[in-house]
Amino acid sequence: MATGLGQTRKLTIIAQDPGLRNANGLIVTTQIDIPDEDLQPGPLGTRVYVLDYDASTDTLYRPLELGPGSDPYKTPQFDDTAQPEHYEHYNQRLLTSPKFHCQNVYAIVMRVLSRFEFALGRRIRWSFGGPQLIVAPHAFSEANAFYAREQRALLFGYFPSRKTGYIFTCLAHDVIAHETTHALLDGLRARYIDPSSPEQAAFHEGFADIVAILSILSLREVVSAVGIGPGSGVPTKLIKREDVSVEKLRNSKLLSMADQIGKELSEARGKALRHSAELPPNPKYRENPEFEESHRRGEILVAAVLNAFLRIWVDRINAFETIAGGFDSERVVQEGAEIADYLLTMCIRAIDYAPPTDVLFRDYLSAVLTADAEIHPNDSKYKFRATLKDVFKSYGIEPTSNAPDGLWEPPDDEIKYDRIHYAALQSEPDEVFRFIWHNRGALKVHEEAYTRVISVRPCLRVGPDGFSLRETVAEYVQTIELRASELSDLGITKPPEMDGAQRLLLQGGGSLIFDEFCRLKYHVRNRIANAKRQTERLDYLWRSGYFLAERAGEFNNFASMHRMRFSEI
Repeated sequence: MATGLGQTRKLTIIAQDPGLRNANGLIVTTQIDIPDEDLQPGPLGTRVYVLDYDASTDTLYRPLELGPGSDPYKTPQFDDTAQPEHYEHYNQRLLTSPKFHCQNVYAIVMRVLSRFEFALGRRIRWSFGGPQLIVAPHAFSEANAFYAREQRALLFGYFPSRKTGYIFTCLAHDVIAHETTHALLDGLRARYIDPSSPEQAAFHEGFADIVAILSILSLREVVSAVGIGPGSGVPTKLIKREDVSVEKLRNSKLLSMADQIGKELSEARGKALRHSAELPPNPKYRENPEFEESHRRGEILVAAVLNAFLRIWVDRINAFETIAGGFDSERVVQEGAEIADYLLTMCIRAIDYAPPTDVLFRDYLSAVLTADAEIHPNDSKYKFRATLKDVFKSYGIEPTSNAPDGLWEPPDDEIKYDRIHYAALQSEPDEVFRFIWHNRGALKVHEEAYTRVISVRPCLRVGPDGFSLRETVAEYVQTIELRASELSDLGITKPPEMDGAQRLLLQGGGSLIFDEFCRLKYHVRNRIANAKRQTERLDYLWRSGYFLAERAGEFNNFASMHRMRFSEI
């Protein structure tokens, strides 16, 4: 048995990316807490396997060995006699050491994984079925990074810098968190990469950006180093009242994604890969053809969440007592980190309350509001839900639910629980299928479609006040194959130019949320016979060329999606 292990361990990482430096020119680092485990060289643990192989040069680097409690790259304590060369020596150690790169990706991937498991209250499985996600910090020489389901891996590239050396995507916290989120979301909702609507493709990208940015904002070191007033980057003890506004924070460096990489790729713009918070509220974005492209569409979702974060933060700051016309910077930083952390938990937890197929932004909004209300019913103090609902509306996104508060509504028909074994309902797909079939009328499932229960997940969630909530989340999917000429039988309109003999696969499904007594609280569904959604989906796929054989490879490909994202900068 391994000895010397605790619940967590600390490892040093680059807090944002190598471009973020403190007043002494030192790369901003931080120690993060991650689950402790008995690691083999790699590091290789129960969930993550760092395999440092470079396919471009056919090089296999020596693995990193991490003993219990060791942190070989911990930032040294520099005294007043330290010279610029001392700081630069440590910088170069981080930038040029393949072993530190292994530590950086391992620690950040594990941190994101643990944040998901805390928010959802259970272990999360990878979509490919195996226990370990492979992480390659120097996978290839290219300005790209992506999650590859087929390879069961996160692959990070590197490329020459215009100034000196190389830019490593494995040193950008937001890039690592973004790609890890793709892998985790794929495990939770495998059909979210299926071709559907502009918003489903955009959701994967937007949600990954949200998790990445909020993960970084929850680190005090980043918020403190960037600063929120004039001359940001030089921490001060006092922040002037006039420097605390949504507008000024929106345009700060704080909310950028992959800042160093973006600057290297774009001499003309010199911006990060994302700066979605700069997108001002406008309810007409989704009507603009420009925002039908998945990355642009995803920025609407990111902008809504980040502007809600800014509004909550500013409101919280303005409730403080002022000191000589300003606010104590340490408290401002602490509040910002705590708000980001709580909002991150809200956003992750909502996945369980979202439909399993064909997700839209408005579905996700209802999911966020409902998931938070279940664990934290009283929203009157900080108004997270009220603010999110209001800001999303300013971007033209209203909740799918018709309830005044935007929460999903309980089942409106009587649910039958006789013939159901409650203990089995918490873990066995066959028992959940029995429940669905027994209630197929009340649940409005399509009786002629093929129905499959794909997951049953008992959860124990913990709220901010220590309140615990036990739930079981089950997910089922329905599919039906038919010809385009048969769509009218379901009230669905086919694209005018589509051949009536075209074979089509329609899908729908739902998420079932049971309470601790196995009573159904919510049924979040996209019915397979929802004529409006199916008509819009087919129309979008037809216009996008999905049914053209020569374009089949362009869909469901994270590598090409991210290559396009990098090349557009």
